Amino acid sequence: MKTRALVAMLAAVSLGACKSKEEAKPGPGSAAPKGPPRASQAPQPKLPAMIGDVDPKKVELGHALFFDKRLSGANDRSCYSCHQNEDGNGGHDPIAIGSGDKPLTRHSPVIWNVGYWNNAFYWDGRAKTLEDNAKGAWGGGNMGGAPAGAKPEETTAALDKRAVELAAIAGYKPLFDTAFPGTKEWKAEHITGALAAYMRTLVCNDTAYDRYAAGDKAALGEQQQRGLDLFSGKGRCATCHAPPFFSTAMGLEGGAYFNTGVGTDVAEDKVDVGRMKVTNKPEDWAAFKPPSLRNVTKSPPYFHDGSVAKLDDAVKIMANGGIANKNKSPLLQNAELTDAERADLVAFLGGLECGGKLVEPKLP
Repeated sequence: MKTRALVAMLAAVSLGACKSKEEAKPGPGSAAPKGPPRASQAPQPKLPAMIGDVDPKKVELGHALFFDKRLSGANDRSCYSCHQNEDGNGGHDPIAIGSGDKPLTRHSPVIWNVGYWNNAFYWDGRAKTLEDNAKGAWGGGNMGGAPAGAKPEETTAALDKRAVELAAIAGYKPLFDTAFPGTKEWKAEHITGALAAYMRTLVCNDTAYDRYAAGDKAALGEQQQRGLDLFSGKGRCATCHAPPFFSTAMGLEGGAYFNTGVGTDVAEDKVDVGRMKVTNKPEDWAAFKPPSLRNVTKSPPYFHDGSVAKLDDAVKIMANGGIANKNKSPLLQNAELTDAERADLVAFLGGLECGGKLVEPKLP
């Protein structure tokens, strides 16, 4: 069923590129396409409504907890530590730095629209819900809420204990009581529920692309429209980053995973096996969930290993068909883009910049 859904989604993207015959005026850079209908002139898909718990009282509690370093085991890391505004709310470092300044294993992704993932959280999709994702980050090396190497039941016990401690803080007590009225015994699930509710409010739907999709045809310039044509057509970007999520995996139950070759150009025993660690299937070796490209211009470095510092270089790798390896996805092919076409594509990605920012509240 998942495969059919993915095929249907990709077919819809391709069909959308063939619906309109309207031509835009050419501008500087590569010449405006002539002849075939332009994808940029067809109706563009829009983001659906967010689903899931966004109770305002839980959101208020979760907002405070997201910025509070007291949530971590050593009082040295908050959720925001890895998702700061100056980094487009993705990670600053190529590989995330966790509690105790210990390097983790992967880059921290942008979390705008994180609530749209469907049973597919983390780069490898190992967490089924946003609440599970929050618990994993809190109890694991990111925030060190539980001792390293703790068994699942030991992690839960450690996080339950921290929940009791936080709920007892004078400023937090009314927030906890209001968010979860009638609760007699505080548990980790109350904190992860509040964090998830807050993170579902981190919606990026105000980009130039969104305004363009809503009918403002001046929102994207001519170069950006040419870039959208390439994104949906010759560049083959929509295969892994279909709009409006700009990740084919987002919104698709269980996600979708692709081996692009990034991180495989080392000794095989050093390769991060990605999705295969979750499924134990050889066909998932070194496959990862494609991130959303929303805010991509503001959130270097790129890829799951943070190995590429410049957006143009990241685009070049993907446009050239990825990096050859034993399991590279056959969907990745060399698009043979010219320098001018790649510049148009990067210009379009600038139309995916999110206007909002995370606002730190006054902590209890």
